[in-house]
Amino acid sequence: MQANSAIEQRVIEKIRRLFPEQMLQVEEFIDSLNTGNTENEDLDITFAFSKLSETAFQKIWDNPDDAEYDKL
Repeated sequence: MQANSAIEQRVIEKIRRLFPEQMLQVEEFIDSLNTGNTENEDLDITFAFSKLSETAFQKIWDNPDDAEYDKL
């Protein structure tokens, strides 16, 4: 337990030196570790990149030939 206490103290001291915004990021990271739910983060990132690429593909997707597929 002594080793864990030393690690905790080092982490706490490092956190205290962070800016408030960084502390929030650390908190979110810790929460994700506690829930073990990194799949949701991966899905969020994938969704964000998909949304970003929509404008690039808009000209390709919006054409008369593919309009029939939009009705499916």
